[in-house]
Amino acid sequence: MSDTSPGTDLAGLIAEVADYPTPGVRFRDITPLIAHPGGLAAAVEQMVAAGPRDVDIVVGLEARGFIFGPAIALALGAGFVPARKPDKLPRPVESVTYDLEYGSTTLAVHADAFGPSARVLIVDDVLATGGTAAAAAELVGRLGGQLVGITLLLELSELGGRERLTRLGFGPVTSVLTFGAS
Repeated sequence: MSDTSPGTDLAGLIAEVADYPTPGVRFRDITPLIAHPGGLAAAVEQMVAAGPRDVDIVVGLEARGFIFGPAIALALGAGFVPARKPDKLPRPVESVTYDLEYGSTTLAVHADAFGPSARVLIVDDVLATGGTAAAAAELVGRLGGQLVGITLLLELSELGGRERLTRLGFGPVTSVLTFGAS
């Protein structure tokens, strides 16, 4: 039987991995949290509670946004749209190339993923510099959607992602956990 009480220690279920993927980086590994039934349930419940509720579509960002996005969409009575890396979607796409902490990549959604004026919530696991979330927000706008928010499991506050998204006019941004410099 799993413990899904609000007292589930989500932060305690996240492992810190030093020097991954490059020296000096403290990677926050959510796999212990999602492997824990109570942790996964509590994370989804808290992400739903933290974000907007009047949503038509949840856009989950590859890859770990695929873990939380469908569950949040079900809880909100919304549809789910995956935002994928290059060459993963079989039909015409809208895409944007953007910079990451460790390089650059492209994010794409099907060009007909949702109609104009759809109320869209972006969901992902971690907010670092904000590049991936900003790219997804740009895609939402290109398809005519109305971005109602960005909901994340955790935020790495020292990397300035929230400030970047706010400066670009993408928000509100909500996160269940915040990790700062230690």
